[in-house]
Amino acid sequence: MSIYDFQIQSLEGEMIDFADYKGKKLLIVNTASECGYTPQYADLQKLHQEFGEKITVLGFPANNFGGQEPGSDQQIASFCEKNYGVTFPMFTKMEVVGKNQHPLFKFLKEQTGKEPTWNFCKYLVSENGEEISFYASSVNPGEIAEKL
Repeated sequence: MSIYDFQIQSLEGEMIDFADYKGKKLLIVNTASECGYTPQYADLQKLHQEFGEKITVLGFPANNFGGQEPGSDQQIASFCEKNYGVTFPMFTKMEVVGKNQHPLFKFLKEQTGKEPTWNFCKYLVSENGEEISFYASSVNPGEIAEKL
């Protein structure tokens, strides 16, 4: 099993094959629209715009922490585009912790020994998909950009 074996539905309902991301670094982020860290959407978009040839930002809305992502996929997409101009791939709302944890986040937990502790936790996946680093919510995407 590798990161490239996943196929997950986007906010728009399209199935995205992670095999298409081979050879690029990935920044996987669990997101929420009503969180103190929500302004990081702007930083993630900036990272996407400035370093898109080196890294692909992938957003995964989740309502696991404080009920801070109550909206539907359509509401989330509208919020992200309207408030932060998000153009990086966003995926259907899912569980990132707990008994209904999505298989992607189970995989990331198995690889790193870490799972999201709040909204906007980040996993940086190497170009070959073999090295995965975990970053807490408080780590700004700009700090990760410095390592690219």
